[in-house]
Amino acid sequence: MCKLLLFGTLGATEIIIIALIVLLLFGGRKIPELMKGIGKGVRSFKDGVKGIEEDIKGDDKENDKGIK
Repeated sequence: MCKLLLFGTLGATEIIIIALIVLLLFGGRKIPELMKGIGKGVRSFKDGVKGIEEDIKGDDKENDKGIK
């Protein structure tokens, strides 16, 4: 019985094959645009997480002031 693991047994050969398929599908000119879009999405996600963390820290400071 074969179990499918998510990236568990992904070797260098498989990564190269996937990269070649992506290159064929999107072409050389579209890949930088695709990566730029992914980068913007990751940056936006990090900014959102940072904002939530600051809100939580602010709430904790307010609660500490209320206890004293």
